[in-house]
Amino acid sequence: MFTLVDRGSGQRYVVPAKSAGEPTVRLLLAVAEEESLTVHTVGFRACDPLEGDENFQREAVIHGDGEYVDGDAHVNTCESHASLARRWPSPRRGVSKDRLTPYLRAFQLRRRILRNPGQEALKDVVRTVL
Repeated sequence: MFTLVDRGSGQRYVVPAKSAGEPTVRLLLAVAEEESLTVHTVGFRACDPLEGDENFQREAVIHGDGEYVDGDAHVNTCESHASLARRWPSPRRGVSKDRLTPYLRAFQLRRRILRNPGQEALKDVVRTVL
């Protein structure tokens, strides 16, 4: 499971993935519409090839070395969102892999509704349902 946060828009995404390799990371980052993208990671090895790629600027914080923030580089929002996503299926005693995507979509909709005030939340629900 990958957690992505767009710091510009504040959008948060939780994406289930069968593998955690470089091809999966590149596929997830390919949806970015910007010419140059800054990727903040926790030293994840699958992101190492991004170092030499001109489309990405990678900034990493290595928790194992006691580093949790380096200027603007941190992954706190991702870690917070991921911890909430992991707890979401717990009352249901877990979720099978084939049902994980619908559960994560419901989780993301709920989080968007909680962040939006009143009428904006209703519009978001209607857009999602229709």
